[in-house]
Amino acid sequence: MRVAIYGRTLSEIAAADLQQVFDCLRKHKVSIVLHRNFKTSIQNKLDYLLDFDTFDSHEDIADKADFLFSLGGDGTLLDTAVLVKDSGVPVIGINFGRLGFLASIHKNEIDNAVQSIINKEYVVEQRKLLSLTTENEHFKNRNFALNDIIIHKRDSSAMMIVHAYINDTFLNSYWSDGLIIATPTGSTAYSLSCGGPIVHPKSNNIVITPISPHNLNVRPVVLPNDVQLAFEVECRNSKYLVSCDSRTEMLEITEKITVRQADFCLNLVRLSTENYFLTLRNKLNWGLDIRN
Repeated sequence: MRVAIYGRTLSEIAAADLQQVFDCLRKHKVSIVLHRNFKTSIQNKLDYLLDFDTFDSHEDIADKADFLFSLGGDGTLLDTAVLVKDSGVPVIGINFGRLGFLASIHKNEIDNAVQSIINKEYVVEQRKLLSLTTENEHFKNRNFALNDIIIHKRDSSAMMIVHAYINDTFLNSYWSDGLIIATPTGSTAYSLSCGGPIVHPKSNNIVITPISPHNLNVRPVVLPNDVQLAFEVECRNSKYLVSCDSRTEMLEITEKITVRQADFCLNLVRLSTENYFLTLRNKLNWGLDIRN
């Protein structure tokens, strides 16, 4: 088995925990390939020399790895969507962060997780992504998001107006601080904190959630995933911000953007012992009230 490993920096992962990951993989005779930048950041900080092969992008990972381990939190796992893109390499999230909806395997469960993968005791969930098109191709080949695409204002000044269209049919003009277009995976992220619904990952939906809308009767909308969305922006500033997960670009207000479902999915590995509703209860502290 060949495993690619990605992490942001060693500062997010204790050296001892990182050592445990490598020791576990070597014990199970797993071939390791490291993301080039991650290898540089951890060089000379482990008990043995890092003589592993490296990868840079989705263009070379497919030939080098059967799985990709994301070491960190959910933000780190979101980065891997760009690294694997349409290569089809399944992603496994090892949680060194806090909440961990996506990176659901605790760092102390790594040995059991590796053994489960070797024994094929897992399922692969195909998580839908969103694709963004801007007139000036700001995001180039990184114009997709696993969680959400967000339109938001540049600063704390007056609200912006976002005119939304579904398949060229006018939906609404949102007077707000911005707009979140979320996947089912992203429904438990920023969209949830802004009052959006929780949508099961297998649902074929797109959620539009306004950020602090001026009109209190404006509510999130759940749409089928085969629609094409278009947005036009009005605001006092000449520019506004658009984010694909954690990647942000500044656009002119004259630029119209379109959003639709991407042509590929992210393959997310879930162990057979995992359960989506159990994760919801644990992460959202459901059931702590003694009345439950």
